[in-house]
Amino acid sequence: MATQTAVETVAEKVHALTLNSSTTQTKRPTGPAPEAPEGVAYPLYYPTFSHDEKFPPTELFEHNDPGLRADKAKPNLLKGAKTTDLSPYIGTEIEGVQLSQLTKEGLDELALYTAERKVLVFRDQDFKDLGVDKQVEFAQHFGPIQLHPTSGNVKNYPEFHIVYRDPSHNRFADYRGNTNSVLGWHSDVSYEKQPPGTTLFFMLQQPDVQGSGDTLFVSQVEAYNRLSDEFKKRLEGLRALHSAVKQAEFSKSHNGPVRREPVETEHPLVRQHPVTGEKALYINEGFVRHIVGYKKEESDYLLKFLFDHIAKGADFQIRASYKPGTVVVWDNRVTAHSAIPDFSTTHIRHAARLTPQAEVPIPA
Repeated sequence: MATQTAVETVAEKVHALTLNSSTTQTKRPTGPAPEAPEGVAYPLYYPTFSHDEKFPPTELFEHNDPGLRADKAKPNLLKGAKTTDLSPYIGTEIEGVQLSQLTKEGLDELALYTAERKVLVFRDQDFKDLGVDKQVEFAQHFGPIQLHPTSGNVKNYPEFHIVYRDPSHNRFADYRGNTNSVLGWHSDVSYEKQPPGTTLFFMLQQPDVQGSGDTLFVSQVEAYNRLSDEFKKRLEGLRALHSAVKQAEFSKSHNGPVRREPVETEHPLVRQHPVTGEKALYINEGFVRHIVGYKKEESDYLLKFLFDHIAKGADFQIRASYKPGTVVVWDNRVTAHSAIPDFSTTHIRHAARLTPQAEVPIPA
């Protein structure tokens, strides 16, 4: 915020290259946004898909997690707050906290609390009305924001990943080639060299039917904890290939952009959180293709077991619900999630994600 960190310096360089301009984050190119359909409450956030927008390859940067600086008692975050745990292992709903009013110390504590509880659901927030510049500034406290290579974003603000569905955009798809799949468990852009950590998601407009369009989250920490000690020993030291190739191919096949060449990165199958020290499975069906060094049939067999273990772990999953003013903050390093396509295509579901990147995954 007040003091420019090394992480923010890297982020500014990326933005400058991305926008093909010498402007800084406070002075961006201007241009007409795409025209939003009638009924869209926040037309500024209507997704744009520019084929002319190109991103440079990402470079490694030093990441110091804000949670390491936090007061473990969290006086700046939780003073006067009401908290309700959604399960013993993952998820807490918080009332009485306004994210936009947090100090730098409060943001550090937010990073710590998110790491501890995995998913935080904040109610009655003014976050969606702060404006794009302040929203980006808020998220940059946690790291340089990932610029998505294929998804819809905000005109001149590639930091935003826009989630949008209406009667003319009603396809739920994943990058394995399936469409209208019931569940698509994934950790966001896990193929990055430095995948996301503390992640923010805020609802702009939601279906009228209460409880529809929610998101499932699963604790990959508890998924790991449920395994036998001998099986844990077998998994530690293994690496899995995370790939953006199918995502890029899917975008091309639907006339979408590929703003950066797709990357494939090996990450530890079990990673350790830099703040809590907890070990977690780090695999997801959306982006993991195989286990490095295994034959295909060996890899497929083990991954299917682990994917099923995660997807069927109902007692270490939660369903995050949305109301007007809801902001969900989660730790992408130790969770996976899935949208729930349980609402009519006559409704609009419109949300935005800001996805700060974190450290190179630490093997357990």
